[in-house]
Amino acid sequence: MRVLILLCFFVSAWCKEPVFVDYHEEVGIPEAARIKKVEDAIDFDGRIIGGSASSLGAHPYMAGLVILLTSNSESVCGASLLSNTKLVTAAHCWRSRLNTARQFTVVLASVRLFSGGVRSITSRVVMHPQYNIENLRNDVAVITINSVAFTSAIAPITLASGSALYTNQWPTAIGFGRTSDTAVISQNSILRQVNLRVISNAECRATYGWAYIVDSSLCTDGGRGTGTCGGDSGGPLVVGSGTARRLIGITSFGSSRGCQVGAPSVFARVTWFNSWIRGQL
Repeated sequence: MRVLILLCFFVSAWCKEPVFVDYHEEVGIPEAARIKKVEDAIDFDGRIIGGSASSLGAHPYMAGLVILLTSNSESVCGASLLSNTKLVTAAHCWRSRLNTARQFTVVLASVRLFSGGVRSITSRVVMHPQYNIENLRNDVAVITINSVAFTSAIAPITLASGSALYTNQWPTAIGFGRTSDTAVISQNSILRQVNLRVISNAECRATYGWAYIVDSSLCTDGGRGTGTCGGDSGGPLVVGSGTARRLIGITSFGSSRGCQVGAPSVFARVTWFNSWIRGQL
């Protein structure tokens, strides 16, 4: 896995590493087409050619989003289940600079995006009131779906709270996105995970600048070519295991130069947005 990626049209000391101008146009729409091809390559055994898909139920809070845009194009993102009816994702999954969504198909209990699982169609999405399309601050949105029953493959995750910064901890990012900048069908299973080291905002700011890295940001080290990548937007960054799992980050952006250039992955810091998210539940 590696990150989604987004915008930087101000080239200055305030913005150092470039990010994509429009997620759906530059990342989500091409990634939706790629994932469809990946799923077409799944054999009867449920395996991707050259690899294995993630096991069902390993991340029961993980949701895929198949996004229908107002242009009628399809895009993709991820989300995290918080209750029988609510999920949290990135606001840019609903509205980016050049594209707006018409509806989400929320996919639970599946390692594939375009088939299987429990699927709910909704347009009930509330973006953070201070979401800024230009610099991706407050990149958080809450989704409402019709109630789903919890099972071994569908279960909520708890929101992180408190003042912990998680620096130097190794949480897990989960997503349906590509596994490298040059990923092709034979190199991808569908749902994947990666452990990433949290770095300080000061270290992250040295890469992206003050325009993008603020107190509500959480960053992970891009070393070793690891991180989130195209299609992972809105997905979870999680600490702990079992009932002790906590959602600490929502995948937001990374470098537009690619997933493996060594730049940090950037997430919305859940502890910062805990009160606002809970207010939507």
